[in-house]
Amino acid sequence: MTTEACPYPFPEAGQLALAPEYGRFRRSGELGRVEMPHGGTAWLATALTDVKLVLADLRFSRAAALHNDMPRTVPMVETTPNLLNLDPPEHTRVRRVVARTFTVRRVELLRPKIQRLVDGLLDRMIEQGPPADLVTDFALPLAITAISELLGIPQDRRSQFHEWSDKGAAISDVPVEEIVEARRQLEIFFRELAEERRVTPTDDLIGQIVSARDAEDRLTDDELVQLGTTLLAAGHETTANQLSGYVFTLLNRPELWQRLRGEPELVPAAVEELARITPLGVVTFGRIAREDVEVGGTLVRAGETVVCQIAAANRDEVAFADPDEVDFDRETNPHISFGHGVHHCLGAPLARVELQIGLAAVLRRLPELRLAVPAEEVPFKTGRLLRGPKSLPVTW
Repeated sequence: MTTEACPYPFPEAGQLALAPEYGRFRRSGELGRVEMPHGGTAWLATALTDVKLVLADLRFSRAAALHNDMPRTVPMVETTPNLLNLDPPEHTRVRRVVARTFTVRRVELLRPKIQRLVDGLLDRMIEQGPPADLVTDFALPLAITAISELLGIPQDRRSQFHEWSDKGAAISDVPVEEIVEARRQLEIFFRELAEERRVTPTDDLIGQIVSARDAEDRLTDDELVQLGTTLLAAGHETTANQLSGYVFTLLNRPELWQRLRGEPELVPAAVEELARITPLGVVTFGRIAREDVEVGGTLVRAGETVVCQIAAANRDEVAFADPDEVDFDRETNPHISFGHGVHHCLGAPLARVELQIGLAAVLRRLPELRLAVPAEEVPFKTGRLLRGPKSLPVTW
């Protein structure tokens, strides 16, 4: 067993590459031991079976992280309960308030509206002419507008929350006090929206959350605000990073781009494969063992923290043939890019629809799309919880 802890996070590999340390840990057949930047040492899970066990087994707790100076990537100790750090039954109660909105059946009904949104953004981008930034001109406004329409955020206030959520997701490139202030502003923003719904009830998702607090007594005031801000931030940051990252990957592999142009029916499978191969989260939040648990041949003692690396698990040689290759023809693709267990991404059905429609439309409307700068000059985010292009200059 490896006993010496390695400094973590590992040096960030360029753009969408994974640090080689992940593969070495995974192939060792045991959990890695890492020294986190805050809170001490933790175990690192990188194999698919190990990561799925930790994410799904209720012997590992997210709620135990509250007010706990546990090993972690972010500088702040978690102090506010929210959907991301609750355990059942509290997590189940809060999640149930909005779960029915994000079912596959309900999200499928949004396809025509999302298609119109995508077409409108591409109309404007094409009218303005090349070059364009696929992040600011397409991926980000698509994600912001989609979640805003679902929640019921007025159009004239949609530009307000992205800067706060972006800064609130920082790890190391923003001063701690600015991270805290950005999160506070996001909470104030949602609290104001909720108060407006109390005066004038609506049938949008914010209205639904307020009703669960006021009429049904299923949420506390703090739970209402935390649920709303989590949906607001996670509901657009992830999808925008995914879509721009997928296009970057395809434009670096012209044979894949050409194949999707000729076989658009492959887009749903392509989205799943691109989700598998394209790293999104730098690291998931740690889980604390409630009791002694064996994970992948390693005994995790009660009170110890395990950190899971989903992107590394998605490259597991045991689960995926040729895991570093992009293969749209995989018969099975058990990736966990949208999480696993009780914390599986609530908005996964919505994200899939946005990604499928967005990618298909770009392929159809801009078949000659290409990078406007050399691939190595495309800037990527660093020091954040999420990875993705800061901008994606394209031409056609």
